[in-house]
Amino acid sequence: MSKIGKTPIQLNSNVKIETTGSKWIITGPKGKYEMDAIKGVDLNFEENVVTLSVKDENAPDIFAFWGLGRALLNNAVKGVTEGFKKELELVGVGYRVEKQGENLRFAIGYSHPVVVKPPVGISFEVEGNTIVKVLGIDKQVVGQMAANIRAIRKPEPYKGKGIKYKNEVVRRKQGKVSK
Repeated sequence: MSKIGKTPIQLNSNVKIETTGSKWIITGPKGKYEMDAIKGVDLNFEENVVTLSVKDENAPDIFAFWGLGRALLNNAVKGVTEGFKKELELVGVGYRVEKQGENLRFAIGYSHPVVVKPPVGISFEVEGNTIVKVLGIDKQVVGQMAANIRAIRKPEPYKGKGIKYKNEVVRRKQGKVSK
């Protein structure tokens, strides 16, 4: 039995879930999210609660898919109601970011500025000129976009310069020691 799969999902009054063949469509105040239905898992609706159930308990790995389906559906519901956010921080002398329309323009120690374009469903916010917020309704896409931005200039261990997550702790190394 899946402990995660049998946990009910609470819905707000402004969130609607539709099932169409091979898709689950979740609509809320922040937008509309479509996901593939999990094979062998059914949705059961009761007032403002959704539970997931298994069609065939003898199918291989069905309990793992039951928990996966519940986790993905819960993330989709949270995404269309609250949204997801990742914050990144630029550390280093002269490192800065500015917003140009929808795009971000980074000056991070290269000989040229680096321009980042958001994928569909993602928006950026810039605080000051060193903090970037990646916002969206899809948890996976928000996390991947934040990881792509961080990969432009990862924090290095000697001085700690680079792009890091807001609460990330960079393990520092000791430099060369002269005798």
